Amino acid sequence: MEFVEPIRDRKKIEAIKKVLRGSNLRDHVLFTLGINSGLRVSDLLKLKVSDVLDEKGRVKDRITVREKKTGKTKTFPFSDTVIKALREYPLGTLPEMALFPSRKGGGPITRQQAYRIINDAAKTVGIKDKIGTHTLRKTFGYHAYIAGVDVTRIQSLLNHASPKETLRYIGITQDELDDVYLNLNL
Repeated sequence: MEFVEPIRDRKKIEAIKKVLRGSNLRDHVLFTLGINSGLRVSDLLKLKVSDVLDEKGRVKDRITVREKKTGKTKTFPFSDTVIKALREYPLGTLPEMALFPSRKGGGPITRQQAYRIINDAAKTVGIKDKIGTHTLRKTFGYHAYIAGVDVTRIQSLLNHASPKETLRYIGITQDELDDVYLNLNL
């Protein structure tokens, strides 16, 4: 698997959302849910309409997912951004339908299609870093860290074994850590 980077620039994130919203609401929701949940792409792609809508057809305020890789159950609330994106997305009425259906029918888009969607949108807005499906999860972790969330909480959210693994995963470099020493000046 090729190493990919998080999207560090919030303006680039908003530009990608704008590109995707303008071209395909499914892809916009995939990106928005991905960067706001920290879910692996395998877990995103297996979601069904019933995972995000209640029996009355309203967007739920939280989701429960059994992670494919770990087998662990994860429950978390949707952010306002995710709820807004889901409300804009015409979900249909079939609860067992894939949340991110393939245009060819029969199920969700493939991991390769998700990669193309994310990579093409990133290139469109001028991102030159290596971008892939794991970029969504890494972007979630990176921005949580930059927002001041304790690394051990991010470690727990991402199911990592150590804070060091989490920092490496979300792309926090030694230079960024050194900046703390150089700029604190108490």
